[in-house]
Amino acid sequence: MANQPNDHLYQLIKSLSKAEKRGFKIYATRNSSDDAKFIQLFDAVDKAKDYDEDVIIKKIKGLKKTQLSNLKAHLYKQILTSLRLNYVNHNIDIQLREQIDYARILYDKGLYKQSLKILEKAKALSYENHRITLTTEILGFEKLIESQYITRSLRNRADQLIEETEESVRSVERYHALSNLSLRLYGIYIKAGHVRSERDFDITEKFFENALKQIDTRDIGFFEKHYLNVSYAWYSLIVQDFLMQYRYAQKWVDHFRKNPDMLALEPIWYLKGVHVLLEALFILGHYEKHQEEVQRLKEFLSDPPTRSNENLETLGFQYYYTSLINSHFLAGTFTEGLSIIPELIKEIEKYSDHIDPHRILVFYYKIACMYFGAGKIEKAIEYLNKIINYPDPRLREDIHCFARILNLIAHFELGNETLLDYQVRSTYRFIRKMNDLNSVQEEILKFLRNLSSTDPKNLRRQFISLREKLIDIQEQPYQRRAFLYLDIISWLESKINQKPIQEVINSKFKPRNGH
Repeated sequence: MANQPNDHLYQLIKSLSKAEKRGFKIYATRNSSDDAKFIQLFDAVDKAKDYDEDVIIKKIKGLKKTQLSNLKAHLYKQILTSLRLNYVNHNIDIQLREQIDYARILYDKGLYKQSLKILEKAKALSYENHRITLTTEILGFEKLIESQYITRSLRNRADQLIEETEESVRSVERYHALSNLSLRLYGIYIKAGHVRSERDFDITEKFFENALKQIDTRDIGFFEKHYLNVSYAWYSLIVQDFLMQYRYAQKWVDHFRKNPDMLALEPIWYLKGVHVLLEALFILGHYEKHQEEVQRLKEFLSDPPTRSNENLETLGFQYYYTSLINSHFLAGTFTEGLSIIPELIKEIEKYSDHIDPHRILVFYYKIACMYFGAGKIEKAIEYLNKIINYPDPRLREDIHCFARILNLIAHFELGNETLLDYQVRSTYRFIRKMNDLNSVQEEILKFLRNLSSTDPKNLRRQFISLREKLIDIQEQPYQRRAFLYLDIISWLESKINQKPIQEVINSKFKPRNGH
């Protein structure tokens, strides 16, 4: 049978730490012998370098191929059960659900007062940790018991539960409205990137303002305020208001720093906020503040306020390496930055099953830019081709379009003029198809298309002319996104002054940062 690297059981077992594997073995052997078939299957999959069912079946005595599917399902459930027991002391949601389960068991046994007592404690813990949806579930259970049985547990109990429920419903509505808004905005950004025209801006602004009008943001709780900050951060990123993005990303991060208990409970949201803040600082060119936040991120990842897990490690790796690359882009230290690429590639391979494809595309583009800036043009093309050949060009359309533009410039640098004419036409058709052609791209494509008929003596003049056109375009509000992906003006200046591009960027960086 062919290998199945995406088999869920195989992935789950390979994701377990040594401690988790040991915990599973202890759990599994409580009521089963060591030679139980599901334990043998666990050992076989754990030791396998690749997932091959034919090989695994041969290692388990007496196992028929028709039995494997059910055995896998049983093992999968047993692993999750052992993990739940392992995580119960480290995850507030699992703790609360466990208490709700206990209350349900007591209720089914007719021990109503004991059930209510557990629910009351769980509700207090839920309020304390801003678990809005679980609070609503607990209140619903309390009302079920009170409406069916005379418990005499509290005077005016009905009025109290009704008041709590009404407030809980209002909180849940605000919570979902704001979380839906933030998710929708994030989806818009992943699909299309930044706004491309005044029409795009008007549509996005109208959508955002109308959505906020439907939500009462007065006296909101922790998570409602969090999602409000997140929504503003995504909105400002889409409309290219990077100062607003910085302000709301800072609010996002400070909201957690001022609530360390919530930071420990929700480190992933804090990490995402730091990433958005670092991206804003990078775009605004605030190098010193950027470096401060990079250092804080490094310290957070080396000593997190909660038990580390695969999710925390995966996102931490992505955000930390992205910020390291951006630091070199800001300073123009591309050659120095090449030293981190081998370890970055290893990390991408290590976490490949856990990273969204669009994140990998962004890394490839940044690696290509690093090589291009360092003058390693062939290596830049190698990574650009990984993007160009990706099967779904509509995933991060913006990255696909600028990868093709940079690829053209790279081939120009190598003197591949015979390829250039065909590639210019191909790139033009692709960007037109994506409906993404902007003024910057149009001018670059026009320049490259006319290269074959340009007298080499006039080439410098053509570079100067293109630079002047692009500086004018850079002042236009909806054309800025092109310059976020490719510092084409610095490249032109490097050609005009016959200097390496990193030297040009570094010369701009030094006076700006007082070095």
